[in-house]
Amino acid sequence: MKELAIPLPYIRDDQIAEVELSIGRSKLHYSFRIESFPWDVEDAFTHPDDDEITRSLKRITRLKNAIQEYDPEWELIQIFNPSENSKFIQVLYRKKLKLI
Repeated sequence: MKELAIPLPYIRDDQIAEVELSIGRSKLHYSFRIESFPWDVEDAFTHPDDDEITRSLKRITRLKNAIQEYDPEWELIQIFNPSENSKFIQVLYRKKLKLI
């Protein structure tokens, strides 16, 4: 499948961006959602002796669990790089394709 890049303006966590694509007489409807998940691991699960690798593994595990538990009607498209010392990581989802 060929891809088309569409720049999205800033989308709040509670908003959905919708795109409709016409090819001949067929119409495809896409819905996109950006979700923010906790990235900071400074919580009850953090041990004072954790090194950076352990902290990174805890972040990855937390994100992996959030993705696995996400609404199955949405598919993962992209995980954005969090900025340094970010408390959240953003993930782009697309609602699974349906023909109109």
